[in-house]
Amino acid sequence: MTADTSSGSALAGRSYTGRMPARAGDMAVESHGIAPIPAGNRYGSARRLFTVWFAPQVNMTVVFTGTLAVVLGLGFWLGMLAMVIGTVLGCVAVGYLSTWGPRTGTAQLPNARMAFGGTVSVVAVIQWLSSIAWDGLVGLFGGEALAELLGLPFWLAVVIVLAAQGVVGVFGYEVIHRVQAVMTVILIVTFAVFAWKLIAGHQVISLPTLSGADLGGAFVLEVTIALSLAISWASYASDYSRYLPVTTSRTAVFGYTFGGLAVAYIAVQAIGVAAAGTLTDQTAAGVREIMGGGVLGAVALLVIALGSVASNAMNDYSGSLALQTVGVRVRRPVSAVVVVVIAFALIMWLHSGDLTARFQGVLLFVSYWIPAFVAIVAIDWRHRSAGRDAVNPAQEVTGHRDAVVALVSFFAAFAAAVPFMHTNLIVGPVATALHGADLAYFVNFLVAAAAYGGYRRWQARRA
Repeated sequence: MTADTSSGSALAGRSYTGRMPARAGDMAVESHGIAPIPAGNRYGSARRLFTVWFAPQVNMTVVFTGTLAVVLGLGFWLGMLAMVIGTVLGCVAVGYLSTWGPRTGTAQLPNARMAFGGTVSVVAVIQWLSSIAWDGLVGLFGGEALAELLGLPFWLAVVIVLAAQGVVGVFGYEVIHRVQAVMTVILIVTFAVFAWKLIAGHQVISLPTLSGADLGGAFVLEVTIALSLAISWASYASDYSRYLPVTTSRTAVFGYTFGGLAVAYIAVQAIGVAAAGTLTDQTAAGVREIMGGGVLGAVALLVIALGSVASNAMNDYSGSLALQTVGVRVRRPVSAVVVVVIAFALIMWLHSGDLTARFQGVLLFVSYWIPAFVAIVAIDWRHRSAGRDAVNPAQEVTGHRDAVVALVSFFAAFAAAVPFMHTNLIVGPVATALHGADLAYFVNFLVAAAAYGGYRRWQARRA
């Protein structure tokens, strides 16, 4: 079997190294890219992961996802149950992959090179495009809030929001961690007041409008929607733990990552379910109405805009690392700017038509590939890391056949999942037969695990 030795050289290019933060509070621009972080440059504690994962989820995109439970006909309690199930499943995957950061010193897409070899560039392109899509989904509401607050044209408000998030993304790892720590406090206070205003003055508990098989199909679809939101961070997971020392507790890394994501998602989606009647069609105006207008309403809109900046800064940062993983030899800050520019066009498209349909379609479709990605890299990691506390991806060798099998398994899993998809972009025959239930994420994971896992077991028996 020939070896794909491109892994090490692909992570060692001069464009992929540069200045690294030396300690907490080092706010200079991080020019370092996908090259592994040397042991001497590691710092910080796992506790920082709670805020870096909490703050990005406290935004109107997550609120709007909650409203979909009522739009689909589930009502409050079934909608909440579906969202908790989907959220927990997705957060488990992200928490697990986050533990790789201290052990490799490398971001998630470069880590995936160990499984995919040179073919990781294909996956990295998909990840790069996905980060742009998430920029659009989150930036849409930030732009809308700022336009409502300042009376600006929507396009100009979007430009301001994207410019602000671009600055944070360019500064990089340490600035992102510090911004998210501050935003966690601000967002908790603001959304707590928002939730109190909502409960005090509006109808919160709604009943299901569906029954029988249609209700079951809608429940599964909402589980999948919540899962898609949480698991979308899986391809970013170790990006924000890669500077942690190798001795950092894996349990702590998993716990703080899982906790930050899960607490934020469940709390904020609950607001969306409760506020569905007010927020479904006009998010920014609905927020101002619930807050009672005046200063409180204005502050809420400002915080929503700032929250979208905090969330999308992570999309820009991880998108820049994905673009380097493709093999584009451009400095990380430059590639972060590229993501921001392209996201503007997507936001304008989302805003120009049926927001609910387009939002749901993009939300699901941009993450359909991630369960297969998780299955493949996790299986490779289990075989590769056994008995080792630290793994340097730049020194790992990936067999050419192994890389091809990983990529084939990845696409085979996606193809197998198509009949199970239910979005406004694709409605598969199985999803139709199941009254709209979308099982594509689960099929995607299981097929990839069976195909790639079966190959690795066969390979181990031959050794």
